[in-house]
Amino acid sequence: MKLSLDSAEIERISAPLRAANAAFATRYPGERPDRQPVHTIYGGAHLFRADAAPRLGQLALQALEEHAPDAATLAEAFALEPRLAEKVRPRVLHKLRTEPVEDLRIDFEDGYGVRPDVEEDGHAGSCAREVARGHAEGLLPPFIGLRIKSLTEDTRKRALRTLDLFLTAMLEGTRGALPSGFVITLPKLQIPEHAAALADALDVLEPRLGLSCGALRFEIMIEQTQAVLDATGRVAVPALVDAARGRCVAAHLGTYDYTASSGVTAAHQHMGHPACEFAKHCMQASLGGTGVWLSDGATNVMPVGDRATVHAAWRLQASNVHHSLVGGFYQGWDLHPAQLVARFTAVYAFYLEALPAATARLSAFVGKAAQATLVGDVFDDAATGQGLLNFFLRGLGCGAIAEGEALATGLTLDELHSRSFLKILAGRRAGR
Repeated sequence: MKLSLDSAEIERISAPLRAANAAFATRYPGERPDRQPVHTIYGGAHLFRADAAPRLGQLALQALEEHAPDAATLAEAFALEPRLAEKVRPRVLHKLRTEPVEDLRIDFEDGYGVRPDVEEDGHAGSCAREVARGHAEGLLPPFIGLRIKSLTEDTRKRALRTLDLFLTAMLEGTRGALPSGFVITLPKLQIPEHAAALADALDVLEPRLGLSCGALRFEIMIEQTQAVLDATGRVAVPALVDAARGRCVAAHLGTYDYTASSGVTAAHQHMGHPACEFAKHCMQASLGGTGVWLSDGATNVMPVGDRATVHAAWRLQASNVHHSLVGGFYQGWDLHPAQLVARFTAVYAFYLEALPAATARLSAFVGKAAQATLVGDVFDDAATGQGLLNFFLRGLGCGAIAEGEALATGLTLDELHSRSFLKILAGRRAGR
């Protein structure tokens, strides 16, 4: 068949795409290969101790045993099918015994309040030493960090002073070792300069504290309307991330501050409010593929009181968690140890309900892709395969899915651990 374009013309026309494609791949590298926690639980810095995670786990276990002592009661509490509850409860029980907290944030902001400088100085040092003790004794959760005050004019100096005191004392206690998953939370951003200032501070602190360049990472909290749309009407979130100069690893929605900044009255501030949905869609659309993790907010109704009251609060939180998961937000915030029961019950039910269909789909998908490579056809739907693989990786990471259940897809452990559907296909092709 005769072509109208010769090879030289095709090269001339498509040559500018090389740089554009390379730039796109740099900005949108895809999902990060490391594990994302399913939640962050926070508490005031004045309350933090090295054994905070196991203590929270014990309180969560007590709530589970008191208000859902068996699978039937759990099914009633969360409106689950009895068979699903029988699978979920032992896994939640195991989780609360072995890893009750995935991510913990020591809070010097809303959960701490405004205190005299000498008092916050003292807590910055004492919390840092407790983190160092927890690090030495193996008590820390997989992810941990601190939330400083905002860098708005009223609190910018206090925020940076607390950060300096905390990091200096912690690294003295750990002899220069950063705890795994350590992150700094920057709240109430309004302008890119807030993220840039924190990046500047970390640029100065790292060499002085003996850390490698880029070792300190932070996450931003989207709590103001100006953090979603700027003064020109453009989506503002990417500019906030860019200002962090590679240090921003996550963006978290602050449900109640954001709805308040949108003019929503307190009685109607909740995670499913349309204002929150808009903010999350902006975050998702502008940061998708960048590797920046996204997190939803918290349910502010606490599961405290008699069984009926606790069950109602659990159902509300579970509904919120399920809504987040369906919307592609795989992390959220918890405020109370009894909320850990609802968090893990909702997350585990989400994965276990979808497990049979996901297993069948991934198994068939791998077979279809392998057959395509075998006969020389092009398999062009690797994104769907990666999405199915990510389902199992997330479920395995939080304990919702057992290893044997993941292997029922026909994948090997090595293939699962590669975390890449394309690598799995390449490996199977090479093995033929």
